[in-house]
Amino acid sequence: MIETRLMQYFLAVAKEQNITKAAKVLHITQPTLSRQMAMLEKEIGATLFIKGSRPLSLTNEGYLLRRRAEEVLDLLAKTEAEVSCGKEELEGTVTIGCGEIAAVQYLAKIIEKFHEIHPLVVFDIYTANADQIRQRMDEGLSDIGLLLEPSDIEQYEYIRMPVTEKWAAIVPSCVPLAKRNSVTAEELAKVRVIMPSRKKVHAEVANWFGKHYEHLNIAAVSNLSTNSALLVEAGLGYALTIEGALPFLKESRIRMIPLSPELTATSVLAWKRQLPFSSATEHFSGIFQKGSRRSINDHVF
Repeated sequence: MIETRLMQYFLAVAKEQNITKAAKVLHITQPTLSRQMAMLEKEIGATLFIKGSRPLSLTNEGYLLRRRAEEVLDLLAKTEAEVSCGKEELEGTVTIGCGEIAAVQYLAKIIEKFHEIHPLVVFDIYTANADQIRQRMDEGLSDIGLLLEPSDIEQYEYIRMPVTEKWAAIVPSCVPLAKRNSVTAEELAKVRVIMPSRKKVHAEVANWFGKHYEHLNIAAVSNLSTNSALLVEAGLGYALTIEGALPFLKESRIRMIPLSPELTATSVLAWKRQLPFSSATEHFSGIFQKGSRRSINDHVF
């Protein structure tokens, strides 16, 4: 296991791109720092710096270690702050991963109510798709995840959010379809489309297309609605996305048209089973662990 001190030394060298400058920042001698970096490379069995480069550059392995070292040190700092915080007033950070879905607005109300009671608690919100959020939860980088279903949630404690997510098509505001109240699979099969990239979600949308799916002209796949919207604005095609993403989009340039027949989904708020949380996260997740849709509504309304 790499010592914390070595990770700190390595990150200083990566930042300064110079052994001598990094040594001054760390208040150690240049030969000492050089020996420490050589020791680190030997310990992990990889070359971290491109020899002879000016300024000093990282190898691919060096870039990977820098990213992981930053994550580890950030988690250590977060843990120290949470463990040392006093019991008189709740403080700390709650890290939540969520997608661009309607349930985010619902979650925002819960966060706002919680923050009124515990103003020293900070919420760190990370936006990604459900697969990426689950990965961060498994790595300990996110405490809680707001996941669009279908998603593998067997290993988590979770509660289903009282919000129905509806699928729609993002189209340019200048096309005739933008004035319609709905759009069919047959109509979308005649144009280029941008599909969701998550396999399980892609399969759900493909099933909605039915026999028309094999005739689809898929121009791109995307994991976030904002990226899909930019592709629509650029004229690449029409995008399939969740209606809840509407607040994130520029309606002056694009429109969101409901699908016909309707395609819906659900979302869950999930957290790892039997995982020790910080006091802040424990209190926040306790809102949901107590149970029902009614208990959530009580915290929102």
